[in-house]
Amino acid sequence: MHGQRRAFRYGGLGAVTYVDHRRADGVVVRWESRHHRKHLTAAPDGGSTWWAPRARGWWIAVLFAVGSVLFALGSVPGYLSAVGARWDSVTFFIGSLFFTSAAFLTYREAVDAAPGAAEDPAHRRFFVYQPRRIDWWATAVQFAGTLYFNVSTGVATRANLTAQAAHQHVWRPDAVGSVCFLVASGLAWFEVCHGWAAWRPRSWSWWITLVNLLGSVAFGVSAVASYVSPVTGGLRNAGRANLGTFVGAVCFLVGAVLLLPERTREASGQVTAPGDGSRDTIGAP
Repeated sequence: MHGQRRAFRYGGLGAVTYVDHRRADGVVVRWESRHHRKHLTAAPDGGSTWWAPRARGWWIAVLFAVGSVLFALGSVPGYLSAVGARWDSVTFFIGSLFFTSAAFLTYREAVDAAPGAAEDPAHRRFFVYQPRRIDWWATAVQFAGTLYFNVSTGVATRANLTAQAAHQHVWRPDAVGSVCFLVASGLAWFEVCHGWAAWRPRSWSWWITLVNLLGSVAFGVSAVASYVSPVTGGLRNAGRANLGTFVGAVCFLVGAVLLLPERTREASGQVTAPGDGSRDTIGAP
């Protein structure tokens, strides 16, 4: 690519979120990290926006959506009354497994988008350590958070837990998982906005990371409200905990559904480049 080159690098991690190239004809071509990994292959992958079972991005959206529905269902008081505490806990546990499956595929999406990964697909590593990439941090932390949710919801299915066990093995993993989700969502938001604040309502990615960030905040509120006393085993505020979980799950459901049109949108589009009035193309450099 001819012309000037400008990259935005997040100083804390040294992670590049976009690179601008000015061509000889004055068009600015922008490479963005999220767009890059979300469009490694042809957008439809043999399917449409709403049905593409051969596409990894489609499965990420569907798995996150199912997990979100189960978490929302489990937090509805009427559901608890109808099925009982044991099956309500099982619902959360199954939902957490869907979250973990989706988070793992998201992590693999980031791994496969690493520099040089496409050049030798036969020797791709299953797990990698790439701390200079913001998308690696976001997806790895999110995946770790889902594993903590697996522990928390799995232990909660056991009957007759002591107050101490509920505090250590249900609430603590839930709190850590919620923190992981909040950190991961914040990093994903930064990656899309190229900063901590931006107004990009015409971008699917912007809406996805926004609702996921709001969902993570709601999960955090739920974790605080669901604090389990190691002495009595009682929850700090069960009603607020259920509300936070429900709101968070609905936000994640919206984000999951929006992943589908994000996956199949056009690989590039003409918009006004910031500051100079030239054209800006989102795509490969």
